[in-house]
Amino acid sequence: MNKASCFAVLAAIALPATALADCAYPKALGKLPDGTSATREDMVAGKKAVDAYNAAMNTYLDCLKTEHDAALAKADPAPTDEQKKMLTTRWTKQNDAAVDELQDAADRFNEQLRVFKARTAK
Repeated sequence: MNKASCFAVLAAIALPATALADCAYPKALGKLPDGTSATREDMVAGKKAVDAYNAAMNTYLDCLKTEHDAALAKADPAPTDEQKKMLTTRWTKQNDAAVDELQDAADRFNEQLRVFKARTAK
């Protein structure tokens, strides 16, 4: 393998590892209110926490996309199809994991909200 080939292989390995390193993952959502005992104020505070977490996660997702696009654009020479695939696969996995976590948080809050509404509707 010549020097240029070695460099291309090293770049393909290193690029995905460093390309998406600057985005800060949002702090985990704290404990959500328990719908069986929470007050209305607790539920409102929980909703605000979920909304803030949603905003932080969207900022993170935007950052991931920006870094992904920048990594593709700055690869010199132009990234190979394999490099593009590696970068895109990494971005997709990170994006999907974050979206899944956000959806889980919203689902957990909504379940507690249903419990709260059922309890307070009496």
